[in-house]
Amino acid sequence: MRMNAALNVIAVSLGLVALGADAAPSASKAPAGAKTFQIDSGHTYPSFEVDHAGGLSLWRGKFNSTSGTITLDRARESGKLDITIDAASIDFGHDKMNEHAKSPDMLDVAKYPTVTYTGTLDDFKDGAPTKVDGQLTLHGVTKPVELTIDRFLCRAQPSGKEVCGANAVGKFNREDFGVSYGKNRGFFMDVTLAIQVEAKEE
Repeated sequence: MRMNAALNVIAVSLGLVALGADAAPSASKAPAGAKTFQIDSGHTYPSFEVDHAGGLSLWRGKFNSTSGTITLDRARESGKLDITIDAASIDFGHDKMNEHAKSPDMLDVAKYPTVTYTGTLDDFKDGAPTKVDGQLTLHGVTKPVELTIDRFLCRAQPSGKEVCGANAVGKFNREDFGVSYGKNRGFFMDVTLAIQVEAKEE
């Protein structure tokens, strides 16, 4: 009886060791999971290029106030972003043009105070997204706008958390969003959007 009991204990012990050995690789292969990053508003400025007077000149401006979050899951090659822009923070470097852009003629910021962009990170290469399939909401209208990511990099900080940066570009027609001021005077409606963004891991 004593011999049988001892053999049972040894068998159980060996079973537990084997179970532990089998379990260890599974744990090491588990996905790291998604990380959430907060937009660094001090290093994120969506900018744009728009026509003036039907090709007379090309004006560039930016928005000075942006917030939002980005999630990134490298193991699954997926991610999402949710960006909010203060429409009244538009800045052409020209006071009169800023005020006109905020007026009902164009962005009508009193009625539509925010511009939003939400989307999914896509087409990962070497662990980095190269495209955003997104929806832009501007002037109360939501339309699909795709962005191409031509630069993306994440770095570990002394805290152990990451900071990520990217540059993304895309184009849209502002008339599609109900902002057609100047069309009857020959203004072109196409807008080039460029976003440099930095975000810190929560």
